[in-house]
Amino acid sequence: MLKNQEVNIKIKLSLLWASATFCYLYGDYFELYTPEKINSMVSGDNVLNTPVSLLLASVILAIPSLMVAISVFAAPKLNRLLNILFGLIFTLMMLFIGVFSLTEWYSFYVFLAFLESIITFTIFWTALKWPKEEVE
Repeated sequence: MLKNQEVNIKIKLSLLWASATFCYLYGDYFELYTPEKINSMVSGDNVLNTPVSLLLASVILAIPSLMVAISVFAAPKLNRLLNILFGLIFTLMMLFIGVFSLTEWYSFYVFLAFLESIITFTIFWTALKWPKEEVE
């Protein structure tokens, strides 16, 4: 029988953030194939049509990318806090986006938002249940 090796919680969290990040990237990429998306980008008639909105979107999407590394390198207390906080925020954000994206052309987006919500809730839950060190 093969041995199932225990995975360090920091590696688990990092891999979950990487998975969520890939889903975010694929969702944004696939959105380019929806009707009129390219035209709205060229005309500037879209959600990201100002320098401030582009900066805000960049900051929001930088968080999961940074959490991949932070989950491995940060001290346990800070690590747990950031994973609980951002795990919950991104779960709620993606559930909200998923509900308001429910159209025929955006069914892929709803699917990915639901998947991202599961992943980020798993991050939240895993960090919440962070194992305590045994004191001798």
